[in-house]
Amino acid sequence: MMDRIVECVPNFSEGRDRAVLEAISGGIKSVDGVKLLNVDPGADFNRTVFTFVGEPDDVLEAAFQAARIGTALIDMRKHKGEHARMGALDVCPFIPIKNVTMEECNDLAHRFGTRMWDELGIPVFLYANSARTPERISLPGIRKGEYEALEEKFKDNGFRPDFGKPVFVPRSGATATGSRQVLIAYNVNLNTSDKTVASEISGRIRESGVLKKDEKGEKVIGPDGKSERIPGRFKGIQAGGMMYNEDIAQVSMNLLDFNEVNLHDVYEACREEAHSLGVEVSGSEIVGLVPLEALLKAGRFYSSKLGRGLSDDIELVEMAISELGLNQLYEFRTEEKVIEYMVTESNPLANLTVKDFLRVLASDSPTPGGGSVAALSGALGAALMEMVCRLTIGKKRYEDVWEEMKTSAKDISMLKKRLLELVDEDTHAFNDVMSAFKLPKETEEEKAARSRAIQTGYKKAISTPIETAEVCLKVLEMGVPVAGKGNMNSISDVGVGAEMTSAGLDGAVMNVRINLSSIKDEDYVADIEERIVTIMARKEELLASIRSIIKKDL
Repeated sequence: MMDRIVECVPNFSEGRDRAVLEAISGGIKSVDGVKLLNVDPGADFNRTVFTFVGEPDDVLEAAFQAARIGTALIDMRKHKGEHARMGALDVCPFIPIKNVTMEECNDLAHRFGTRMWDELGIPVFLYANSARTPERISLPGIRKGEYEALEEKFKDNGFRPDFGKPVFVPRSGATATGSRQVLIAYNVNLNTSDKTVASEISGRIRESGVLKKDEKGEKVIGPDGKSERIPGRFKGIQAGGMMYNEDIAQVSMNLLDFNEVNLHDVYEACREEAHSLGVEVSGSEIVGLVPLEALLKAGRFYSSKLGRGLSDDIELVEMAISELGLNQLYEFRTEEKVIEYMVTESNPLANLTVKDFLRVLASDSPTPGGGSVAALSGALGAALMEMVCRLTIGKKRYEDVWEEMKTSAKDISMLKKRLLELVDEDTHAFNDVMSAFKLPKETEEEKAARSRAIQTGYKKAISTPIETAEVCLKVLEMGVPVAGKGNMNSISDVGVGAEMTSAGLDGAVMNVRINLSSIKDEDYVADIEERIVTIMARKEELLASIRSIIKKDL
């Protein structure tokens, strides 16, 4: 995982020409150390948002390469689209994600603006945290009148760009850049199909609030001639009512600074406001990506509220997902939603497609091998168990076990994630043994060092599959109540899950045994043998219980 992460989200005024978008993507990918996370084109808007991350200097270079290519290929004289815009590269914000300050992102914006004018001849304005005047903090203030108004606006001495001369460049227009906090697009779901309820809640919580009205329902006009407003509960929140589908209304929000107002703050506020209007929140969704810290902050809040005292990052994230109801509409996959998790390459095998994993597995390389497959088998079994839990929650017939199934789903999900990690860890452990065998053995000292390294390697190669077996055992333990209390329509899925988990456990034990014969430490061998006997006995007991329940219900 990168030590220092900056996110860059350039918005280009092109959403229809795939060749142009691929060329811009290629410019971003050409910079080593940068990872392109998302490309989100909008045909109606005729605009595309690119999201990429990396170390500060790498991100700056990637942003400029994208700008160089995009402004060469996009002609604003021909551009039409629904979204407000003033240039081929309309806006290019730099956002601190990990171990980077806002001041450093300000510096990136200044360096980017300088290069845009010096090398491309495009005037650039600073906005957001980088703005030099209050009037330019807001992007709409700079962009008023859009591209079509630029030529006339540049004649006004008060509309000078921060970088470059006030000249109208017909092909490229102008660009805005600056530093800002990460923006989180977040929707809270309501158990109503009435959009007006969502709109009412939105007005109560957003910074702009609602229009102030008199007893006759008329707008109240202030001394300045403008309509007066009643402020909402939170600063830095934009919100409005919308429909997810015909049955679910949503409070749709942008959180402009999650360090000030986070996911749990607005979720709990929506819960309170919804209850006062006779409805309830039923879950939520994060649109796009989210920084890890936002989920951790929510996890800490609910951990404290529920008296759990959690501190592990994985547990805190799972707590946030559960309490915010992020799995209600569809599975919330952290590896596809959390910025920091998308950056990491720590589990390359687990991140492969099924087709590619099988291709690598079938190759003449000894890794990945049986240990990795055993862990994967356990993970597949756990996923099926988790699925049955989620298919039980919300079904009226099983209302008395909803809470138990929610807890089981969360706990099994954590076991599943650990097994996925063990898919790669088993391969790493075997590679360590192979590396030890390659050490020099010319002198007595080298032979002794090599022998110690081999023994250490074998112990590591044992510790990974023994953990796989123990985690699989925990999945089977949780599978017994799932089989007995879960949705009977999915009882066969519990059975398949149990058999896959059992196979993973058996495979892991085989990998322990094949390496155990090479260990010289007799006490260590005896301890592992004892653990194996205990694990296998308990496995047979649990598997028999699950099979008995399934046989009765099928």
